[in-house]
Amino acid sequence: MSPDYPVILHHFPQSPFSEKIRLILALKNVTWTSVLISRIMPRPDLMPLTGGYRRTPVLQIGADIYCDTQCIVRELERRYPQPTLFPSGYYGLAAATAMWTDRPFFQNTVNLIFGSVADNVPQEFIDDREKLRGAKFDVAAMREAIPQMRDQFRAHLQWIEAQLRNGHSWMCGDRASLCDVNAYMNIWYVRTNLPDLDKMLFEFPATRSWEARIRAMEHKPCKEISPASALEIAANAAPRTTVLADPYDPNHRKPGDQVEVMPDDYGKIKVSGEIVSLSSQHIAIRRHDPRAGEVVVHFPRAGFLVFDQSRQAEGVA
Repeated sequence: MSPDYPVILHHFPQSPFSEKIRLILALKNVTWTSVLISRIMPRPDLMPLTGGYRRTPVLQIGADIYCDTQCIVRELERRYPQPTLFPSGYYGLAAATAMWTDRPFFQNTVNLIFGSVADNVPQEFIDDREKLRGAKFDVAAMREAIPQMRDQFRAHLQWIEAQLRNGHSWMCGDRASLCDVNAYMNIWYVRTNLPDLDKMLFEFPATRSWEARIRAMEHKPCKEISPASALEIAANAAPRTTVLADPYDPNHRKPGDQVEVMPDDYGKIKVSGEIVSLSSQHIAIRRHDPRAGEVVVHFPRAGFLVFDQSRQAEGVA
C-alpha cells in the first residue's frame, strides 16, 4: 500500500531513535523523504505539526503525524507489510523489546557515552536536554559512573549474544526483525560516538558479526526537503485517519472526547486534541494549528499518559 503523500521522516543524523526508523525504512525498501531538524530546540516548523511534542523522530504522511518509534513502527508495518518486521511471528515479544532497548538499555548507553565525552558536551546541548528531561543532565556524574555503565552495557550485550548463539544470524530466526532493529539502536549509538566499541564486543563474536551485517545495510532517503516544505505539505493535505472506537477502553474514552497526551518518562509536554481513533496500542487526536491546519497526531499507549480534559475540569485525574 503506497500513500499519495510522501513518507517524511523528521530527524537528525545523530539520533539513535531516528536510526531505528531509518533502518526499518531500508529493510522495507520504502522510498522516503528526509527533513533534517535541529538537534536542540527551537524547531519552529515541526512544533505546529506535533502540538509541542519534541522527541525525535517524527513521521509525517500528509496531515497524519506519528510520534514515538513504537507508533511509527506500527504504521510502517501496516502500510508496508512486506517484508515484515515479524518474519517468525513473536509480534508481542518483538514489540515489547522496545521497553528494554528504549528505556534501561538506552539510559545506560546515554550515561556511558556522555560520561565518556563529558568535557566536550556543549552547554547549549546540556541546557536543552535538561529542559527535555525536567531534571539535571549531569555529565560529571555520568563520568563518575563510567565503570558501572560499562558493566551494565556488557550485560546487555551478553543478552544479545545469547540470542544469537548456535549459528543464528538474526535474533528471531533467519531474517532480520524488529528485535534486531531495537537491539541494534544502542550499539549504533556507541559506535558513532566512542572509539572502543570493538573492544567491548571482543568477547561476543556472534554479536560482532551481527552488528557488522546491520551496519552494512544502506539506508538513504530519496530526497531531502526543508521543514517549511513539510509543514506546507501538511497544511495542504487532509488527515486520513479512520474514526475507530475501542469498546474495551478501560476508561471509557471514545472518539470526540477532548484529551491531552504526553510521555510518562521525559519530554512531558501535553498535546491537546479530540480523539479520532484509539485502541490498546494507539491513540490519535485531531488538532488545529494556524500554520499546519487540521492534523491528526498519533501516539502509542505504552509509555504515554492520557488525560481527559473534561474530567480534569471536574478535578478528576
